[in-house]
Amino acid sequence: MASPAQQLPPGWDAQWDAANQRYLFIETATRRTQWEPPVQEASPPIDAHAPSISPPPMAHGKRRQYAAGQTQAYYGTGDGFVDPGYGAQGLQPPAQASTGQLFTPGLAAENQFAAQQQQHQPPQGQYFAPQQEPQYINAPGFGQEPVYHPPNAPVNALADQFSQMGMAGQKPLQLYTTNLLTSPPDPRELARPPPEIRLPPNSSVTNSPFANADPSYQRSTLNAVPTTSSLLNKAKIPLGLVITPYRTLKEGEQPVPVVTDTVIARCRRCRTYINPYVQFIDGGNRWRCCMCNMSNEVPQLFDWDQLRNQPGDRWGRDELNHSVVEFVAPTEYMVRPPQPAVYVFLIDVSHTAVQSGMVATATRTILENLDRIPNEDGRTKVAIVAYDVALYFFSMPPGTSESTMLVVSDVDDVFLPKPTDLLVNMAEARASLEALLGRINEMFQDNHTVGSAMGPALQAGFKLMTPIGGKIIVLSSTLPSVGAGSLKNREDPKILGTSKESGLLQAASPFYKSFAIECSRAQVSIDMFLFSAAYQDVASLACLPHYTSGQTYFYPAFNAARSEDAIKFAHEFGEVLAMPIMLEAIMRVRASKGLRVASFHGNFFVRSTDLLAMPAVPTDQSYAIEIQIEDTLTAPFVVLQTAVLHTTCYGERRIRVITLALPTTSSLSEVFASADQVAIATLLANKAVERSLTHKLEDSRDAVFQKVVDILTSYKSSMTAAGAGASAQLAVSENLKMLPVLMLGLLKNVGIRQSAQIPPDLRAYAQALLTSLPSQTLMPYIHPNFYSLHNMPPDAGTVGENGIIMPPPLPLTSERLERHGLFLIEDGQNIFLWVGRDAVPQLIMDVFNLPNYEVLRGGKTTLPVLDNPFSQRVNAIVQKTREMRRGVYYPHLYVVKEDGEPPLRLWALSCLIQDRADVLPSYQQFITQLKDKVNGSNNY
Repeated sequence: MASPAQQLPPGWDAQWDAANQRYLFIETATRRTQWEPPVQEASPPIDAHAPSISPPPMAHGKRRQYAAGQTQAYYGTGDGFVDPGYGAQGLQPPAQASTGQLFTPGLAAENQFAAQQQQHQPPQGQYFAPQQEPQYINAPGFGQEPVYHPPNAPVNALADQFSQMGMAGQKPLQLYTTNLLTSPPDPRELARPPPEIRLPPNSSVTNSPFANADPSYQRSTLNAVPTTSSLLNKAKIPLGLVITPYRTLKEGEQPVPVVTDTVIARCRRCRTYINPYVQFIDGGNRWRCCMCNMSNEVPQLFDWDQLRNQPGDRWGRDELNHSVVEFVAPTEYMVRPPQPAVYVFLIDVSHTAVQSGMVATATRTILENLDRIPNEDGRTKVAIVAYDVALYFFSMPPGTSESTMLVVSDVDDVFLPKPTDLLVNMAEARASLEALLGRINEMFQDNHTVGSAMGPALQAGFKLMTPIGGKIIVLSSTLPSVGAGSLKNREDPKILGTSKESGLLQAASPFYKSFAIECSRAQVSIDMFLFSAAYQDVASLACLPHYTSGQTYFYPAFNAARSEDAIKFAHEFGEVLAMPIMLEAIMRVRASKGLRVASFHGNFFVRSTDLLAMPAVPTDQSYAIEIQIEDTLTAPFVVLQTAVLHTTCYGERRIRVITLALPTTSSLSEVFASADQVAIATLLANKAVERSLTHKLEDSRDAVFQKVVDILTSYKSSMTAAGAGASAQLAVSENLKMLPVLMLGLLKNVGIRQSAQIPPDLRAYAQALLTSLPSQTLMPYIHPNFYSLHNMPPDAGTVGENGIIMPPPLPLTSERLERHGLFLIEDGQNIFLWVGRDAVPQLIMDVFNLPNYEVLRGGKTTLPVLDNPFSQRVNAIVQKTREMRRGVYYPHLYVVKEDGEPPLRLWALSCLIQDRADVLPSYQQFITQLKDKVNGSNNY
């Protein structure tokens, strides 16, 4: 390695200061000295004009590493599966078009995998390791799965020319073009990480691999930001962020580092938190903000280790090494002392609620999960209010197991019947709380009252907790019918599928939005658990969680007598109770100079132009933010920072900071190559729901379709040789090839699908999911997973390095269904086991413990765990499906017989979004429509 002196430009000299273990850089003409930290540490740039020793190249753009088993599942290697119809024809590159357009190569490794696969075709008819498992089916053609074949023609010369225009000497992302007409969607594409973020060298002051945000916390629709708004408009791709600030941690994942010394360095001008992308100047005494370039003083204690009471290592500080970090906030970040966690349960005890078993299941679940409710500091408070057409309060004096019921029948003027012992410390009143939860169902067992005073119950809960704030959890089985917020059944089959249908998706009463905003001001969040078998106006009730950063859970036709219903609700309710919540939170997103945060989507209330109020932030809830380019971006990279100030549920005020740095580019080629199709789909799902509420459902669908047309049109005219002329191909960049099928899935989702058969409650609930699910859970919701189980690879359903190995996913078309097969279809909310009518008795016996297909019953079920390898593998796959994603959801399992009940069959088949359904096009028809539009839009 060359000495520093050899690396310096003329006119400078380097001198080693042994006493302080650092280099002194001396300008020979003026003898001006610059400070440099010891060479063994990662060195930040010193000054815009001063030289610095370049640290080793940094591993920005972190790539996800897959274990061998996952790689095999993703690429299909080692299975020996190849499908002549899908691989050989479907994903091979087309011949060169007459326009001269070429299709570009994929990854060499993937081509190599594909070649290996074609050499290892399995014996036909074998579905399991033959020495230990039976051959269920002897039909020809089984044991064959699609192989991923990326295009392997030379790179498009035009795209190559564009791609050379990278900035800051960093090698730009390579653009690969694919033809959608000849490349069927491969579901394994969605498991790939987003395009790499290639920052200029030395962008970060440390060499940390965690210096940029993991996409599970914050991801951008573009991983290279256009330098001008005109370039962004030309690409037609929306610029935005998808943020999941409090995602749950799976086993083995690193927790967010916590800075406990309360030394928080922030920019004086724009209030950005110090992060890995600032610059240290003035001998390390000052730092330059990466957002607004303001020079700020480094806090005195920034380099001091308060724990050991000695000088600290600046370069070891978490905020300079991690993009996601949490600060313990000092007192100046508090308006009041940190609040305790408060839970007020509003339980519907009307006749319907009791008879369905909801009351018994809910109270038992609360009782069983009392020890899981966050209460580390012993301050958590709880209240229980039951309601039908009256309100029932429960006084629980501490130190006794007795409780007293107090009835308020005047629901027009709600008041608290007692000033104390209604909202109690959970630890102090534990005995009376447990006794009460065990008795509530018996108290109302013979209740024949029909009706619901939910509005007054909400007002009562609000009065109980207004001084503190917290979470109201509402459990309701009927349409609110008495007092404030009473609703009427407005479900009208005649307007379903018409332009008036969007009116059913808006709140019927202004009470819910105004009450929710009042709650937001008082730091009260609301979660809704809805159970009605009849119309319940989910659209109106979902307003409450929407504006108070809560969540809606819907259990249509709930009946606890069916164990599957009781288990699903108890599991999800228990997870919500155990969830660590972030209280009295506010969130703000800051962006580099030249960028502006334009609009917000998700569950919160916008308190000022860019301040989002979130009384209680649940884990795994997602938010989408749109960004505009206001001025030309001259910096080589931009920074986007999300800060959430909150109180933990154990009474500590903290600030979670998530920082994402993205390179800028003036190359349209690089803009397309950096596009993240999953983030784009998440943002467009949020925009589609919002448009369906402000306009009409039809407008929402048209906007989604038009956005895809715009992106494809821009790509064709700018990135292909066809230009503005008509083309026989439908070109798009390789990293966006799944966007059309994701948008088709969105158009076919219950939330915005064109249909006159969807009940308003189901549509409103689907819209609530579309606007709150994180990308990891949203993708299967709009693009379900489809697996073949009867002929899955021998290792599928067994334990590998990363848990249960899943079978390779199939394209979402019923062409893959076989009459003698067993298939699993899942969208994160429901799991369907499709059983072909010619399934052999041995398969039915091994999975369902029944003699043959004829005696098998379709519908909601629980699979038996039998003493045979196939049963254990199928059960393991079902269990993994329920557990592999973040969130509380526990999907129901339905057995679907090929010749079974038509509604259930149609529901399962609606997940196969590449098929034609009713008035909705197949994938082939959809991309043909896109091609016609793209060609036609250039001929006006």
